[in-house]
Amino acid sequence: MTNLKPRSGYTLPVFACAAALAALHGLRESQPLEAVSVDLIEPPETATIPIEQMAELRKGMVLAVTRSDPGDNLDLTRNTPIWALVEWGESEQTEQVRLRGGEGIGRQLNAGGKAAIYAYAERLLQENLKRQLTPGEKIQVTIILPQGRQLAERTSNAAFGVVEGLSLLGTTGISQPLSAPSQLDAFREELHQKASRFDCLVFCVGENGLDLAQQLGIDAQRLIKTANWLGPMLVEAGLHQIPAILLFGYHGKLVKLAGGIFHTHHHLADGRLEILTAHCANLGLPLSVLQEVFASPTAEAVLKNLRQLDAMNGSKWVERVYGAIASAIDARSQDYIRKHSEREVCVGSVLFDRDRQIIVASKIGATLLSQLC
Repeated sequence: MTNLKPRSGYTLPVFACAAALAALHGLRESQPLEAVSVDLIEPPETATIPIEQMAELRKGMVLAVTRSDPGDNLDLTRNTPIWALVEWGESEQTEQVRLRGGEGIGRQLNAGGKAAIYAYAERLLQENLKRQLTPGEKIQVTIILPQGRQLAERTSNAAFGVVEGLSLLGTTGISQPLSAPSQLDAFREELHQKASRFDCLVFCVGENGLDLAQQLGIDAQRLIKTANWLGPMLVEAGLHQIPAILLFGYHGKLVKLAGGIFHTHHHLADGRLEILTAHCANLGLPLSVLQEVFASPTAEAVLKNLRQLDAMNGSKWVERVYGAIASAIDARSQDYIRKHSEREVCVGSVLFDRDRQIIVASKIGATLLSQLC
């Protein structure tokens, strides 16, 4: 049996940049391009991206289209068209490259409706495009994801305050096949390399956790991205006799661990509302509140509901409910490691909300966090 390594692809910002480069070329040359080269910056290598279509819409305005290829990954953006509309800048324009989010690019509620074009995407576009401009040239670039609004309904973007579309998010141009089993091998190898250097490692499911952890001052070398492989990675920590693990993540993901769900991909299991409802019931919330919790559309909606109760009644339901959940996450995780590796590992947890504000840290989590920051 052949064991083929899953194919890596590229992240959405790379395809947006490729389309913009092709459209900029079209402003100067009538001859269309079949492909463009994009400097990924992170990592320091060049990618060749096919261009599907290019057309001049009017004098001084060109549209180019490419299509997302995330590699061998369970990524809903696979084959999604990415459009870039490039036009010459206006005389009063101050920046050389003005970026705009068009249809299908999400809006950040926490940033006054700003387009969800994050740091890496902006840097990628700015640096690649500026290299093609003379000092006196200015352009406006509008990135459009025609299917973005529809696809966003199948993501947790709204939980992080991004509405009406997808984000151009990421810290690298390479899209690793995080859902493929061989990617777990890469995560394990990273853990193996760090196990001998640190007595405590920090597990982050995704980019939001990695970013926030570093903002808080946690050494980036201690961080390990686990994607949805939390269970296997916890067992691996036990096998490598790592003394302590801090689980640092969005509450809507980590809450699953409190219910014994250790592979957190939504295709396999959910149970978040059931877990939240059970903890609320165990702490004595009224039946009417339990029914609202169970019927909530998202875990974030449950948190909002509990916060409103606290504001109205001066209660501390958020602290009590999420404190109980964080303790359950710690206990379940330690039991899981013990069962599958016969090792003892101290596990603490820190849960944050869609605004990247910490909701609660378990007792162990607070102790570990104070030692790491």
